Amino acid sequence: MLKRLLLVAYFIEVGLLLVLVPWSSFWERNYLLTALPTLPELIRNNDVRGAVSGLGVVNLLMGFDELASLLLDRRRLETMETIEQS
Repeated sequence: MLKRLLLVAYFIEVGLLLVLVPWSSFWERNYLLTALPTLPELIRNNDVRGAVSGLGVVNLLMGFDELASLLLDRRRLETMETIEQS
């Protein structure tokens, strides 16, 4: 169960970062932009930012799906224990 909670936390954290960072000023103040001269045009492209944010949304959905699955499994287990005690 702890592994699944860590997985949920990972998906949600990565998802939030991928959704928010491309639209922040941090996105353009990046070491790779100074190291690779062809990258700034690509990085500043709104389509690229949207694609990265889309991956973030997918990660968020996976995290929430895993959380829902975890909660449903817990509820089923509690129900089974109640039935067995009766």
